[in-house]
Amino acid sequence: MPITVKEVSEMVGRDVFTDKGFYCGKISDVEFDLARYKVRSLVIVAAKGTFLGNMVGTKKGVIVPYPMVHSVGDVVVIKHITTPLPEEGS
Repeated sequence: MPITVKEVSEMVGRDVFTDKGFYCGKISDVEFDLARYKVRSLVIVAAKGTFLGNMVGTKKGVIVPYPMVHSVGDVVVIKHITTPLPEEGS
């Protein structure tokens, strides 16, 4: 999905949702692969009490690889992520 410079600069601060409709937080930064002229990943600040905020706990956010991004528009939609289930012996 090609994006322009204007779209990249406007991405920061956009709300992020999973493809199942869960709110994650806001984009705080965009990482580029300058050798290939592509977006590498999005840095998402997890909002407290949200789906992603509960997953990352005390950490501020998460880096999402750009291939996990489904669409960029008024909001950004990413692939739904889940935490691994704890092992039975733990």
